Parts: sequence; C-alpha cells; structure tokens
Amino acid sequence: MPYADNSGVRIHYEVDGAGPPLVLQHGFTQCLKDWSECGYVAALRPVYRLILVDARGHGGSDKPHDEASYTLDRRVADVTAVLDSVGVEKAHFWGYSMGGYIGFGMARYAPERVDALVIGGQHPFARDQSGFRALLRDAITGGGDILVAAFEKMFGRISAGYAARLRAADLEAYLAAAQDRVGMEDMLAAMAMPCCVYAGDADPTFAQAKSASERIAHARFFALPGLSHLQAFVASHSVLPPVMAFLGASRSAADR
Repeated sequence: MPYADNSGVRIHYEVDGAGPPLVLQHGFTQCLKDWSECGYVAALRPVYRLILVDARGHGGSDKPHDEASYTLDRRVADVTAVLDSVGVEKAHFWGYSMGGYIGFGMARYAPERVDALVIGGQHPFARDQSGFRALLRDAITGGGDILVAAFEKMFGRISAGYAARLRAADLEAYLAAAQDRVGMEDMLAAMAMPCCVYAGDADPTFAQAKSASERIAHARFFALPGLSHLQAFVASHSVLPPVMAFLGASRSAADR
C-alpha cells in the first residue's frame, strides 16, 4: 500500500482515475473505502485523478493515541505530504464531515495547494466533541457493538462494511482525535478559492454550514432535503451532480 510520511506518521492513500487531481477526504470513523462503497469513485474516476486519503487514526494510516498528534495543522500536513508524494502541486479538495473540517484547515494552512474546495456536512465554527468522547469511552469499555448501535440509533441502518470497520477500529485513536474544535470563522471572508458547501437539511450542522457559506466570497451552497448527516454522504446520487457541475465550472473558469 502506498504511504506518505509526515514527520514519522505514515498516511495511507490510493490514486485512481485520470484527469485533474481531486483529493477525497472521508469523515470521522470512516476511511477511504467509504468513497468507493457509496459510488463516488466509480462516478469520478473517468473525469478526475482521485487521491483518496486515510486520515491519521483511520483506515490504513498510522493511529497515534496522543491528542497532540491530531491538531488541525498536522492533519493538513498529512494531505500536503500525500500531494508531495504523488507529485501534485495543487488539487481540488473534497472533504465530508471531519474531512470538511480538514478542508477548512487546508484553506487556513495550505491555501496555495487548493484549486477548488468542496465541503460537505461541516462548518468552521467552534464545536464541543464531549458527547463523542463519552460514546467512545463506553465503546472502549464495552466493545465496538456499542458504537455500531449508537450510530444506527442516530442515522438508521448502516452498511455491513461500515459496521465491520467500526467494530475493528482503534477506538483509542478515535478518542485522541475527538478533540473540541476551535472556531475558524475569522478566515472565511479571506478565502479566495471557489468553494461549494452542502449539507442535509436534517443534519445538525446544516444551519452553521449554510451560514459559513454566506461569508465566503466565491461559495455556492446546496441543501439535501430530508437527509441526515450520514445519509447526505451515502446518497451519492443526489450529491454528485451538483458537485461535479461546480467542479466543472471551476475548471472551465481556470482554463479561460
């Protein structure tokens, strides 16, 4: 498996397709396989050179257990290390949930590496993660089935593959990664890259995601009616058309 090295932490990634480079960054407790399982890779690979990244603590990447390893600047450096590893100076970036948080981090710490930014199910405002930490502590004590049951209570039935990965996950790494988030809204007005933000309107992040998009000069926002946080990732058939139209328009504008 290919890895990039970021100060001794190995970051697993995969490359698929041909065309302009597009980074895909998954959400918390997911991994790069979720993009394939939900249909994104099959739809995008004919048009883009996909660079799928396993965030630290997830998938095939290293899984430190100390909180200091999960600061946002280090997560951004993971992405830029992958870009360096594959010889890409600048790419589109699409992140969902935690991946969207990393996307806002790209805008803060590495804007020169981003062509266009797509952020789903996420906002840049401060966020208390204590509820997630409590759930993870329960799962560390009682086993991964507790995590699966909690997710299905929140989101409805999850796929067998996702459930299996949750049961096998390094929960201590997840706990270290589940830090409270400091707000980044001060940078929104200065974001210069084209940006697309979206969320399900049944997602608790919806109002703040929409509010954030209104503060970004070159942002588009779209809603996914009736969809929860997880559903708005799984429903790729609803997400792909507007995002691909946005990326296509961004590419055409850059070519002019």
